[in-house]
Amino acid sequence: MRRRTLLSFAAAGTVAAVTPAWAARKAKKARQPLKILILGGTRFLGLHMTAYALERGHTLTFFNRGKTKTDRFPEVERIKGDRNGEIDGLKDREWDAVIDNSGYVPRHVKLSAELLAAKVKQHVFVSSISVYPNFAQPRDEKSEVGKLADETVEKVDGDTYGPLKALCEQAAMKAFEGRGSVIRPGLIVGPDDNTDRFTYWPARAYRGGEFIAPGSPADAFQIIDVRDLAAFAIHGIENSITGTYNLVSDVNKFKFGELTDACIASAKKRANFRIEPRAVYLPVEFLEKHEVAPWSEMPAWLPAKGDEAAFAGTSNAAARAKGLEISPLAKTVDDTLAWHLTRPAEEQTKLKSGIAAEKEATVLAAWKANKS
Repeated sequence: MRRRTLLSFAAAGTVAAVTPAWAARKAKKARQPLKILILGGTRFLGLHMTAYALERGHTLTFFNRGKTKTDRFPEVERIKGDRNGEIDGLKDREWDAVIDNSGYVPRHVKLSAELLAAKVKQHVFVSSISVYPNFAQPRDEKSEVGKLADETVEKVDGDTYGPLKALCEQAAMKAFEGRGSVIRPGLIVGPDDNTDRFTYWPARAYRGGEFIAPGSPADAFQIIDVRDLAAFAIHGIENSITGTYNLVSDVNKFKFGELTDACIASAKKRANFRIEPRAVYLPVEFLEKHEVAPWSEMPAWLPAKGDEAAFAGTSNAAARAKGLEISPLAKTVDDTLAWHLTRPAEEQTKLKSGIAAEKEATVLAAWKANKS
């Protein structure tokens, strides 16, 4: 399955409770407290964004359907409504900024953005690098985005997610001309992400023994720590930053060897192993022969060829120039494992991403037989 399919809903996974040890990075109070409206608010990205904004001293309001995690952040005002037309609760109110974390359909984004344009000074829309039709070549914010033959389509799936996000961007920026910004994150990772698309790796190392790693230790990948994303969004509001920004780690900076080493080191800090964890890197051709799927069974990884030839080549230079900070990979790994080990036992053992244990054992056995 293509990466743009699996990046879908990157910010929307439900989460466990935040634990202070790995909550949003410690922040000083902002020079000027602001009133910020968050469309969405209580899920993975919104969770860390809220924690960071509150720590900075800002006053928040949530707008959502009020169906999940309503006990979180009791100090935050809640306005109940629905993106699909039920937005009257936003009328006759004013905020310094609005962050749209839950816009997937252009009609919904247009509706809220146009309503708020006269009452809110700044708009931040959280999009995705999935707006780019492929990653056959390096991408930056000037690269062409995907398009839909029928722009009235509202069904969100792997084929439409990226182009719909691009149309959402256009609707938001048009309503807030000169006062809007678009954030395009890559794979969002870190504590509280129970999609397991990154969590799999530290969790697998913690199980011990040999585990499959894809391709080569030199293979590059890109992610964004959810706390870095949250901090950049709030930083952008505080500094009236406008424009469009890719939010990913540095081009070709993070390598899989560094990832697996960090996962093993983090696991060893927390357990005494009968059989210590060890990454066994299997060539792309062998993985393909044994039908080990990139991205879903080997999370955060795709072979760098074809439409994914520049898999780790999306530029973050524009965001870096505006203050984006990238956490060390080892910290993201360590904090993610620390959080993972607080999850209910069933969630720890039944991960949503990554190769199944039985299949992994079979493929490893085939690899050893192939070498003998």
